[in-house]
Amino acid sequence: MMTESPADSAKHPTGQPAEKHTSQELARVLALLDASRHSLAALSAAVDLASRRHAELVALYVEDLDLLRCTAFPFSREIGAQSGLARPLSTTSLEAAIARQRGRIHQALERAVAGRELHHRLEVSRGQVTVEALAAAGPADVLVLGKAGMSERFGPRLGSTSRRLLLEAPCTVLVWDERHAFRRGPLRYLEPAADTSQTNRLPEWLAALFDAAMPLPLHHAGELERLLARSEVGGLLLSCAELRQLLDEDPDMLARLPLPVVVVN
Repeated sequence: MMTESPADSAKHPTGQPAEKHTSQELARVLALLDASRHSLAALSAAVDLASRRHAELVALYVEDLDLLRCTAFPFSREIGAQSGLARPLSTTSLEAAIARQRGRIHQALERAVAGRELHHRLEVSRGQVTVEALAAAGPADVLVLGKAGMSERFGPRLGSTSRRLLLEAPCTVLVWDERHAFRRGPLRYLEPAADTSQTNRLPEWLAALFDAAMPLPLHHAGELERLLARSEVGGLLLSCAELRQLLDEDPDMLARLPLPVVVVN
């Protein structure tokens, strides 16, 4: 049976009593991977979380069925990342590319857990990425995502997959930013929260990554971004309702924040 760490006996950052977990209640740390630098940064964070809590690490890789279906169109083309040359997109070449990516993810997972006594596995499925990821997650899990959709040319953007998972996942979601090294600090939250009961649902072992809570009397995307623009430590806690409101104001605000973001449903 898993024992509680000293951090688990502390109070929640919002001042609420710590949650008590049994081995049956504690589920897994899930990392959704696609071999991009964003997802690999998320994998590193997920490994640290799972090691800290002695939880199972599950790396999720979804072979994108929508992409495979594109090969049915005669006008489909793939463009070389280095050469810029366009060539026909075939099922054979795409299956080979998927197999190579799966191999890179497996290697990355083994490197990430090397030297750790950590129960881990790679779970591969085929379908729509969001549907498969949502089906894999349970209420007690923590899903770790990278800020996919980044582009140096067009600026930081939150990927559509990440946005949907943030708003629909049945569990706590941690969004990691590979551009900034994590430094321990306060866990900020909006006060008064739209539903203060939501802030009490953050697992204690995840809350233990941060120092005491810091309420922010802000509710608009622009002022929140300006306040946190130069923040270098800690993170931000949002409920799904708060996140939805902020994204309605500015769809890419979350991607520009330099801090990890924890979303509770």
